[in-house]
Amino acid sequence: MFDNVCKFLAESFSRDFATWLLNEPITLTELSPSELSLEPIRADALILLQSDEIVLHLEFQTRPDADILFRMCDYRLRVYRRFPQKRMRQVVIYLQPSDSDLVYQTEFTLENTRHRFEVIRLWEQPTELFFTSPGLLPFATLSQTENQRQILE
Repeated sequence: MFDNVCKFLAESFSRDFATWLLNEPITLTELSPSELSLEPIRADALILLQSDEIVLHLEFQTRPDADILFRMCDYRLRVYRRFPQKRMRQVVIYLQPSDSDLVYQTEFTLENTRHRFEVIRLWEQPTELFFTSPGLLPFATLSQTENQRQILE
């Protein structure tokens, strides 16, 4: 359920997500994962949005996933292969609270390879942040609030 809703929000309100995550109110268009494929990409909620200068890669996760570290590196390399001139911002957004160390990991390391990305844990984000744009409103109930019901109302 979360996957389809998050994908819809990010694609329908890409400008809201760009303002939140890039600090730029730019319009982003969908980048199909098939444009990057060497082999199929299997992800729950993989969202790639692009402008002429940047690719915004969003991964929405309901639960911690040990494979996310490698996947983020893999997607970065795939985008670089296809669009070497574009910057890329990668963000994993955890939707539900977790005590797992995995929700704090922001780096994939393998011998001489190191890749970093950002992680946002919605339950740590101020609720007011999500009141600024229609596309972000649904995330307010998952944010740092004591009363989810009141926020929903």
